[in-house]
Amino acid sequence: MSSSKDQDRIQKRVNKILEARLESDKDTLDALSGLSGFFTENTLQNRRNLRSQIEHRSVGLNESFLKAFREVKLSLDTVCTDLDAMATSVETMKSDLESSKALTRDLIEQTNTMQRERERLEVHQQIAQAFLARFQLSGPEHQLLYGTAKDAPIVADFFKVLDRVQSIHAECRLLMQCGYQTAALDIMEEMTLHQEGALERLYRWTQNHCRSLENNEIGPLIVEAMSRLQDRPVLFKYVIDEYAIARRAVLVRQFIEALTEGGPGGNPKPIEHHAHDPKRYIGDMFAWLHQSIPTEKENLSLLFKKCDKQDISDQLQSALGYIADGVCHPLKVRVETILQAEKDTIVLFTISNLLRFYQQIMRQVVQGGSLEECLVELQKSSEQIYLGALAAQVRSVLQRPAGGSGLALEPPQRDLVPPPSVARLLNMLKEILSVATMVDGRQADITKIVSCVIDPLLQSVQESAAHLPTVDMGVYLLNCLHHMQSSLAVYEYMDERVERLQAQSDAQLDTLTSEQASSLVANLNLGPIYAILQSNQSKIETNLLKIFMSKMDAFLELPEVLLLPQVQLIMSSSHRATVQKRSFNVIVAIYKQIYERVHDPANGFEQPEQLLHRTPDQVAHILTTS
Repeated sequence: MSSSKDQDRIQKRVNKILEARLESDKDTLDALSGLSGFFTENTLQNRRNLRSQIEHRSVGLNESFLKAFREVKLSLDTVCTDLDAMATSVETMKSDLESSKALTRDLIEQTNTMQRERERLEVHQQIAQAFLARFQLSGPEHQLLYGTAKDAPIVADFFKVLDRVQSIHAECRLLMQCGYQTAALDIMEEMTLHQEGALERLYRWTQNHCRSLENNEIGPLIVEAMSRLQDRPVLFKYVIDEYAIARRAVLVRQFIEALTEGGPGGNPKPIEHHAHDPKRYIGDMFAWLHQSIPTEKENLSLLFKKCDKQDISDQLQSALGYIADGVCHPLKVRVETILQAEKDTIVLFTISNLLRFYQQIMRQVVQGGSLEECLVELQKSSEQIYLGALAAQVRSVLQRPAGGSGLALEPPQRDLVPPPSVARLLNMLKEILSVATMVDGRQADITKIVSCVIDPLLQSVQESAAHLPTVDMGVYLLNCLHHMQSSLAVYEYMDERVERLQAQSDAQLDTLTSEQASSLVANLNLGPIYAILQSNQSKIETNLLKIFMSKMDAFLELPEVLLLPQVQLIMSSSHRATVQKRSFNVIVAIYKQIYERVHDPANGFEQPEQLLHRTPDQVAHILTTS
């Protein structure tokens, strides 16, 4: 029975071992791993001794553990001893400290008080330093503002310090609003003194700098300086005056050098090298001024580039005018010398046009000043000189031959064409007007020139024709007027003058028409008949009508036969046609009156168709187509 129980128990153990999942049992795996370290051979003897080996091994491990803990205990005992000694010392020090604290309580309180006072004073010091840093100039800033020496140059940082002075002065108002009136007023007064001193130094430096400007080296510092000096109008004006004086002297010197020495190395050549050519000489002088004076204006504009606090255009123009005025005297002397020496009217007129052109150009650059007045005076003088020369040349052409006095043309020739003097004067006028049409403001020039030539020419033509018979005078004057009119009609601004000449031509056409009509009336024996028509008599003698119709028929066959010989000498074909047409119209009008009188039954003419076999329309058609 017991053996069966043992077998069951063994069976259960075996089953338990078989059912056990050793791969998931960490403790069993660790035990087996440790066993493999010393159980090297699976023999019967080793299996019997396994338990004792395990027990001996366990005992060895426990002895090693005990030995190690013994050493730890000894160390802990030493530490405890040291801690006990330290605790004793701490207690001793604590008692000593308590006794010392009782003795030094007053000293500690005093020290704490002083520490708090120190902290408070440090705060006050920081505030004071911040206040001074904001409302006072530092040593380097003061040195920059006033310079290390009397003539120390201005540097860019100077303007930063000046800005800071102005900023401090402005911030003092905030101090006054916060209740620090006294401090604010003192600081404002100090900053005002600094500002005045700085501006005075800036003014002296700028003035000296402007005096030494030779090549217009206007840098950013001088531009900034002018901007700052704008706050002081008096100093600002003094600096501008100093600059204008210096630049005026430089401009005059450069102008004289350009006239006499030319450019560097003689290129370009001196302007006076072309003094023999008046037009080029004067043109080169004004071209140099036209190049140099706008440069001075640009430099002045650069100098005033940052001066935007007020309008300084008047000051700029005044300074530029003063600079440019320096060249007036040498320019005027040379131009007047050329004008007095030159005799050619066209050259004088060209010079006058040049002066007017550059006067207009310079007015756009320099307004006011002596230069503008000088150019106006030179232009007027040149105009008077060329008009005087032109008048003298006209007088020389119209001068009576053989030392006669007064003005007169050559006596009219038999062909009644304009004399050569008229052609010479008109050709001279064309040459001058060809120059006049190339410049501005030419209307006044053309009017004056034409008047200077045409007026005395017209007077001379009329005087020379005064002794001619009426018809010859009319043809001669008409030819001369036609020549003048055709010469002037191609130019602008001549409408009024051409109209006046046309009016005079019309007057001569009327005269010639009247003379031609009178000649036709006489040749056609219309005088007695026309007198009867004018007296309103109803009866006209038949013999008179027959004589008239006989001559009328011959006239209608060859109308040109009865034209005045002088009419054929009219140069203009349109004028000849006008005289012929108007005179023929007179004859047609008289013929119509006669025709109506004869064909009126009340007048009792027998067989009027035989007396006047042509109608007025037929007569008019024949004369119109002839």
